[in-house]
Amino acid sequence: MDSDTTLELLWGLRTPAKRGPKAAFEVSDIAAAAVAIADADGVDAVSMEQVAARLGYTKMSLYRYVKSKSELLAVMIELAIDEPPDLTGVKGGWRAQARRWATLMWETWDRHPWVPVVTVGERAVGPNEVGWSVAGLSIFTGTALTRAEAVDAVALLSAHLHNSHAPSTAGSQPWTPELRADPVLADVMSRAGADYPALDHILKGRAVSADRRTFGLERILDGIDQHLQKKA
Repeated sequence: MDSDTTLELLWGLRTPAKRGPKAAFEVSDIAAAAVAIADADGVDAVSMEQVAARLGYTKMSLYRYVKSKSELLAVMIELAIDEPPDLTGVKGGWRAQARRWATLMWETWDRHPWVPVVTVGERAVGPNEVGWSVAGLSIFTGTALTRAEAVDAVALLSAHLHNSHAPSTAGSQPWTPELRADPVLADVMSRAGADYPALDHILKGRAVSADRRTFGLERILDGIDQHLQKKA
């Protein structure tokens, strides 16, 4: 299966080709070139042709290292997310560690906004990505959460990370990121005679930059904390 060979590549188990010309570059060079393209122009702009051109080689030369677009994305993700954090030195218990883990994840995604888009669904994952998940689970080691509850807690935090990463990942809303009325939608609603007092209350006044991250994160942590207190 393609996923099996991709896993071997990500985990350093693929045997390098012994035949043919001497390697001119490494998989990490390909990943770095592809990440640079995705950061600048979006992940849809990444192709074997574009990466090869950036490295100064032909498209076919890349296939000695990565065999498909899915493998290219896999090595891009591993490079972009970097090594997982060590949270053992974070003071303040599990809550402070969870807050730090989420903040570091957001910072990574802010540097590479395409990452949350391509890290969904069933696919091959490498040591860095597994390490981030393990770091999330380790937050709850020593708490009263069961194994299933610890997994659910990490899944809940991850869902909030995705939902609050950017307006484009949070779904369509009848307001702008600054909590202002969408002018086109507002005009249509007005002509249609639609009246939403609760929406008007939110949108009136000066524009503000909504913090889509902190409020939800803290409420999730409040809920986990309350659950732990009940179990105690």
